[in-house]
Amino acid sequence: MTKTLRHKKVTFKHVEAEWYNYHTTLKGIAKLRESIICPFDEDPDDPTILKGANSVRHPGNPTERMAIRLTASKRLEHLNEVTEAIETVYNALPDNYKKLVQIRYWNNGNKLTWEATANRLFVNRATAIRWRNEIIQATIDVLGWS
Repeated sequence: MTKTLRHKKVTFKHVEAEWYNYHTTLKGIAKLRESIICPFDEDPDDPTILKGANSVRHPGNPTERMAIRLTASKRLEHLNEVTEAIETVYNALPDNYKKLVQIRYWNNGNKLTWEATANRLFVNRATAIRWRNEIIQATIDVLGWS
């Protein structure tokens, strides 16, 4: 039972960190996509590049190679999954919960205490934390990480 509780706590903390890093993750996705679409130097071991006697750096089908690299990127897939889950949850939230997200998680690094967060929302600390718990749990459910 202790292991299950620890697992849930670690998952909760991880998902909460994803909310804090949401905008950074979006920038990371854009950079990763760019590096996949326009690589500086193509990997000679890339299985999507044809090799053989007549394949001296022939372009082949660059669009196909790019599409394969984009769909094969596990990191890009994971980052997209997380950001889509956050967007799904955020768009379904009532306005007061959205304000909590903006104040607590998307406040340009100005980390406020729960007391200060609750004061800005005109609720008590316990209510703000309950809202947070509901938001994070909804995200865990959307991701299927429970």
